[in-house]
Amino acid sequence: MIKDPFERVRERIINNFIDILALKELERESAISGYDLITLIHRRFGVTVSSGTVYSALYSLERVGLVKGTLDSRKRIYTLTDKGKEALQTIRKEKTEVQRLTLTIF
Repeated sequence: MIKDPFERVRERIINNFIDILALKELERESAISGYDLITLIHRRFGVTVSSGTVYSALYSLERVGLVKGTLDSRKRIYTLTDKGKEALQTIRKEKTEVQRLTLTIF
């Protein structure tokens, strides 16, 4: 089945903002796994993202110190670091600029 063009754009947007979605969810939930994030995105946005995309984003956030991953039983659980909290504050400050950019495109 051929996807609606809007659906493809929606998937690209979710994939491009997956790191911000992860940080925001960690702020709200305090700890999540990659599977939790995949489930959340599907439930909230109706988009199925690959585990490779999600885990790549989480590993990248961990490498730069925005999240911390620890093993809990058989899965890796991520928590937000102080640096991650600061990053979210910066993102919030730039929210208006992102909205303005989006409006100029459309």
